[in-house]
Amino acid sequence: MRTLVVLGSKPEPALPPREEIQAVACANASGFSARELGLPVPTYTVMSAILISGIASGKQSLEALRGLRTETLHVLPRPRPEGRPIKRFIRGLRSRAMSAERMRRTLAGLDYSWKEFTRRPHAWWMDMVRTACGNDPEVLEAMARKNPSTGTVAVALGLARGEWDRVVVAGFSFELTHAYGENPEIRERGTRLSRHAGTDIAVMRALGRRHSHLWTSEEIVHERTGLPLAPGSTAAGVRGDSAEEEA
Repeated sequence: MRTLVVLGSKPEPALPPREEIQAVACANASGFSARELGLPVPTYTVMSAILISGIASGKQSLEALRGLRTETLHVLPRPRPEGRPIKRFIRGLRSRAMSAERMRRTLAGLDYSWKEFTRRPHAWWMDMVRTACGNDPEVLEAMARKNPSTGTVAVALGLARGEWDRVVVAGFSFELTHAYGENPEIRERGTRLSRHAGTDIAVMRALGRRHSHLWTSEEIVHERTGLPLAPGSTAAGVRGDSAEEEA
């Protein structure tokens, strides 16, 4: 059975038995955990442009990526600016500062490497998630309020590619924690809860209803989404004190 583990950056992620893991996919800087755990080089990584926005949590994640690699890097751009003209103008300037080309240069400067680099519009990614969920009404309503996290987008992509007999969600907690240090955003916001949590849970519930080969190795994901627990899953230690806001 070919198994893809989609790895978030939660500390001490629970994993299925190592001999069952044929491929790994990552979100943002969860490649740090993949390396620390001795997992295969990620088949693909979905990385949000928010990492190069200048925010403290993004800088922390970029540093964790230093010297890592992935087979394919997918850049998830910022949404198209909305609102009044002046707000659209300001947000447009910010979006241009987070371009795929600038992401490429920034990562290259950190000795982060890949074989293939892809860029698609933000709308393409959101359509992919909706399609994978069968345009589930709960998902559409949730996504109208908040987009899913980069990690959840990576899960949907693994299912959409259709290359694996089993896809396992690991290293997810619906929190802002990072395996490579305490996420500065926790102190800034005064909460560990990710803003994406509600949408992520709705998306994973819908994905689970439509894709019987979607599992999780995390108790919290099982409890919140109803995804079945992968047999034999065990927690693995990763140094650091706190993973995952998948922007």
